[in-house]
Amino acid sequence: MPRYSEERKAAILKKLLPPHNRSVASVATEEGISNATLYSWLKQCREKGVPVPGHTEGDNEWPPDAKLAVVIETATMSETELGAYCREKGLYPEQIQQWKAACLQGAGQQEEQAKAAQKQ
Repeated sequence: MPRYSEERKAAILKKLLPPHNRSVASVATEEGISNATLYSWLKQCREKGVPVPGHTEGDNEWPPDAKLAVVIETATMSETELGAYCREKGLYPEQIQQWKAACLQGAGQQEEQAKAAQKQ
C-alpha cells in the first residue's frame, strides 16, 4: 500500500472538500488512488470535525466543533448561498440557526460563570 505525503494528501482532499466538492470517483480516477483510500481520508476529516459534503448525519451526530465550524462558515452567507450550502451538507437552515443559538447561549453562560466566580 503506497504512502502519500501530507502535502499530496492535503491537495487531493482540497478537491473533495468545499468549495470544489468533487466526487470521490472522479478524483480517484484522476489521481490513481482507490475510492476506499479517499473515503478513509474523508472519514478522518469528519472525525476531526471538518464538514464533509455528501455525508448526511443526524443533528446529534455532528460533533460540537463541526457545528461551530458550520456556524462560522455560514455566518456571512446570503439566504441563497446558505440554501446551496445546506443542500451540499445535508442540513437544514433551521439546524444551523439552532446551532448558532446554542453557541451564543454557551458563550453567555460562560460569561455568567466568570462573573459569579469573580464575585466569590
